[in-house]
Amino acid sequence: MPDPVDVTIRDESIRLGQFLKLANLIESGSEAKPVLAQGAVTVNGEVETRRGRQLVLGDVVILGGVAARVADQSAGDNLPW
Repeated sequence: MPDPVDVTIRDESIRLGQFLKLANLIESGSEAKPVLAQGAVTVNGEVETRRGRQLVLGDVVILGGVAARVADQSAGDNLPW
């Protein structure tokens, strides 16, 4: 598994489709459905196909060899962009 970057969220949870966009793993929200349908996204090591899945702090999402971890404000933002 690649080292995940921490992606800060404001609330205690976020939907997977929203997180993919927030983490810049996809360019637009409309890309989430086909990417998930292809089985290209894993959450905590398991393939996930539900765009509405609720992610919580510490969950790790991988798409295309890039990993992003759900973090809160205290983790800071270590995104490379």
